[in-house]
Amino acid sequence: MGGVSEVARSSSEEPWPVRVVSQKINAWIARLGWVWVDGQVAQISRRPGASTVFLTLRDPSADLSLTVTTNRDVLDSGAPELREGARVVLHAKPEFYAARGTLSLRADEIRQVGLGELLARLEKLKKLLAAEGLFDRARKRRPPFLPQRIGLITGRASAAERDVLTNAKRRWPAVEFRTVNVAVQGPSAVPQIIDALKVLDADESIDVIVIARGGGGIEDLLPFSDEALCRAVFGCRTPVVSAIGHETDTPLLDYVADVRASTPTDAAKRIVPDLTEEVRLIGQARSRLERAVGNLVDRESHRLDLLRSRPVLARPQVMVDQRAAEIGALRDRTNRCLDHRLGAAGEDLRHTLARLRALSPAATLDRGYAIVQRADGHVVRAAGEVAKGDPLRVRLAEGELAATVDG
Repeated sequence: MGGVSEVARSSSEEPWPVRVVSQKINAWIARLGWVWVDGQVAQISRRPGASTVFLTLRDPSADLSLTVTTNRDVLDSGAPELREGARVVLHAKPEFYAARGTLSLRADEIRQVGLGELLARLEKLKKLLAAEGLFDRARKRRPPFLPQRIGLITGRASAAERDVLTNAKRRWPAVEFRTVNVAVQGPSAVPQIIDALKVLDADESIDVIVIARGGGGIEDLLPFSDEALCRAVFGCRTPVVSAIGHETDTPLLDYVADVRASTPTDAAKRIVPDLTEEVRLIGQARSRLERAVGNLVDRESHRLDLLRSRPVLARPQVMVDQRAAEIGALRDRTNRCLDHRLGAAGEDLRHTLARLRALSPAATLDRGYAIVQRADGHVVRAAGEVAKGDPLRVRLAEGELAATVDG
């Protein structure tokens, strides 16, 4: 209080005593008058012999509660079978207890919300969430085919937990789970489920989250139609599978979740594949592959047989023999042409030699003639070309003679 007084003294206004603040709060709350309040009963306290009953009323969508006092007769007349977790509407006046600084409600009428009204409210909330796009199929994510680790949110030692774990491990023995046990009905269910959802969504090793609960009445499944829970699921980065109740149960969580499973057992079938079925499918695929490869090999083998049966491949030497025969014929033709050309050229040469011999000086000499040459080699054709005493060379057909001009 000293700190408050010091701050107050530094301002222009005088500090208020606590009693004054309490009185002003009480006066302001008193002006609220009587109001209708909607909430969920978290606790009922009936003291034996006492006419006053104490209720703890909780807001279904927020972590907030108020104490409600009422007369036993009011409770018995308005909601005689009231139980914890029930939804109620009450007519009450807010009261501020100055001595303790606490706020409570004093109710003079209590009504337990009926099934029809609950369904109407759920339908209104459903339309609101649908209009905001929380049910949009385009944003729903497909869980991985084979998740390495699965987050499970369910009640402790519940049949839903047993169904999910047992069936999932039966289908794929190597699957791993991280289970977070929470309350699945009552006033504490929604905050516990939201907290567990945040923990699992922050875990990088979790590939998919399953929220599972067994069957129950509409009142029992109300937490899974809570607006805060629906928005928390919508904001998850990890795919969420809703496995609430039985086939006919459709809480709002089913519409927001990425995958809706009709039962916890169905959730196990949707999140992991069946090992036996996958082995069977692999066997079928291998059989189809083997048949396809066998057909391909047979078809190509048949094509090779057809190619091999062709004459050019059945007797490849035939082609070589044909080409050898063609080469032999060409060679013979070449030889004939060459012989003819050589014979013609030889005949021409003989004729040319004959003409050369006929015109050759040696042929003239053979007929008895001689060639007279001076010493310088000049052929003497007239007597006047030499003088007396000039040496001469006389060429005969065979040999030659030396002579001198003597007249």
